[in-house]
Amino acid sequence: MKKNLSSLFILLCIYASFGQANKSGFKKLSAAEKCWVISHPFKAKKAYRISTAAQKTADSIATTNRLDGDKNGGQVDAFRHAYWMATLSQGIGKRSAKSLGKAHEKGNYKYYKKNKLEDGSIPDEASSEMDLYNNNIGILIFKENKKADKSKFIDLVLEQIHQGKLKILRKDPAGNYQNCYGENINLEDYKGQWSNPKCLISSNKKKV
Repeated sequence: MKKNLSSLFILLCIYASFGQANKSGFKKLSAAEKCWVISHPFKAKKAYRISTAAQKTADSIATTNRLDGDKNGGQVDAFRHAYWMATLSQGIGKRSAKSLGKAHEKGNYKYYKKNKLEDGSIPDEASSEMDLYNNNIGILIFKENKKADKSKFIDLVLEQIHQGKLKILRKDPAGNYQNCYGENINLEDYKGQWSNPKCLISSNKKKV
C-alpha cells in the first residue's frame, strides 16, 4: 500500500524549490523523507518529475488489458513500483532512488502508526515487503538496461511481471485478501496490527 507517489513528491519538490520557507509542506513529510530531501536537495525536483510521470504511466497501464487492473496489491501496483525505480534510477542514480524508496516505505509505516488510509487501505507489513521487493526488481532492470528509454522500461517491467519475477498479494477473484493456504482473511481481526496473514505470491499467479 502506498501513498500516491505524486503527492509525496509534490512536497519534495516544494521543499527543494523553496527550502525552509515552506515549513508546512516540509512538516507533512515523515522523518525519513525529510532526511532524504535534506541529503538530496538538488535531486528532489527531478525525482518529482520522474515520479509524477511514473504514476501517470501506471494509471494508463491500469486502463488496458496488459495487467490485472489492480492498483492495490496487484499487478498494476507491482508495475508502478518497479517502473518508478527503473526510471528514477536512470534519472538520479540507483543509490539515491533506492534510499528514497526505503524512505517512502518508512513513511508508510508512519501512516500505519497514525491509522491513516492510503489508496483506501491502511499500510501493513506485507504490502511494504511487496513494495520494497518490487523496487529492487526495478533497480535491477535499470542496471541491466541503463540506456533504455521509457517505452523499453515499460516493456521490460511488463515482461518481468508476466514471468512472475515481481510480487503481488494473494487475492480471490472478488478482490478479498487470502493467506498462503488460499483462505480468505478477515482484516477486521487484524485491525491496528502491522502484521497480518496476507501472502506474497509471484506476479503471474491468477486469482483463485
